[in-house]
Amino acid sequence: MKVIIASRIFSPEPAAASFMLEAVARAFVAAGDEVEVITSSLPRGQKEITPEGFSISRAPVLRDRSGYLRGYLPYMSFDIPLFFRLLFRQRPDLYFIEPPPTSGAVMRLVAWLKRKPYFYDAADIWSDAAALATSNRFVLSILRKIELFSLQGAREIFTISTGVEKRLKELGVNTDVTVVGFGVDTEIFHFDQKESDAQKYFVYAGTYSEPHGASVFIQAFSEFSRLNPSFKLIFVGNGSERNVLEQLASDLALDAIEFRNPVPPEELNDILNGAVASLASLKPGTGYEYAFTTKIYASLAAGCPVIFSGAGPTHQFMRRIDASLSSGVSVDFDSLQVLEAMTLVAQSPLSPKGRKTLSHWSRGHFSIDVIARNIVSSIHRATKS
Repeated sequence: MKVIIASRIFSPEPAAASFMLEAVARAFVAAGDEVEVITSSLPRGQKEITPEGFSISRAPVLRDRSGYLRGYLPYMSFDIPLFFRLLFRQRPDLYFIEPPPTSGAVMRLVAWLKRKPYFYDAADIWSDAAALATSNRFVLSILRKIELFSLQGAREIFTISTGVEKRLKELGVNTDVTVVGFGVDTEIFHFDQKESDAQKYFVYAGTYSEPHGASVFIQAFSEFSRLNPSFKLIFVGNGSERNVLEQLASDLALDAIEFRNPVPPEELNDILNGAVASLASLKPGTGYEYAFTTKIYASLAAGCPVIFSGAGPTHQFMRRIDASLSSGVSVDFDSLQVLEAMTLVAQSPLSPKGRKTLSHWSRGHFSIDVIARNIVSSIHRATKS
């Protein structure tokens, strides 16, 4: 079959969606399909990957100062040309689309014109997340309608958790939904012992937007660093809350906090290998508690314990992991509880042997290639039926 994957981001741009889509492309190729990826040009300084049996077509887009593709105008700079890039290409047998919903809406129109099915990767509900960033009812109403339009037209929707599946049903989406879970590239994210012990820093790796509530870590670290001045807190990534977090760190006179732009996954693995723990959070009371913080998978695969603060399925997931693996600590969304967790992990850091065991366990449970193969198998079954 001829398959077109369309997404505003793709590997090597560091994002969970990028890595998953590359794995899906590889899985299609392994199944004997011809694959073309339609995506955006890379941020400055990033080098193109060598595709494993598939082709990549890139086009310029608008990015913010940090090189991130985020916001209405940047999305439109991808979505409007996407319509024509897809329309004037040879008709494939199927399409595979990644949010935002505006890209999904473009895909539904093109798929209708081409009379071909498309499959939608819905890791979360964008219109729910947007409600935490704006109170403009008109904007939220339009976004909801666009998202539902893109979801309802898909042959099948793939998502990472039963929480998202349930939310889709609540919104009236009657498209078939398949929960496939999530994973990471365990060839990249693994424990590679380069130092005898973990270094004195915590790392928050990934997106930090309003639903995440990452400020809870800065508040906790303010007191932690007073008692442990040799430790650092490093943010690696980007998000809509960056200015807010930087201002909070400045107001608290915290010099031991660093904000770094996204890095290639291999570099992020090195950072996770050295961290005493990684940090992840999800703010309660937002209506977004059903979401799963997928950034913890990369950390666990790298053998790095996780401190999770918040509610929802991640909280439950962390508490179900066998205690003997020392995977980290899950606490409520409270800076004092985070402080206690930081202190506990700092006083008893996981040994290299323990990190290797954690990484090995993760490899058997969260391989992105297994997830991708399941997605491709499901698509093949759907197209044959």
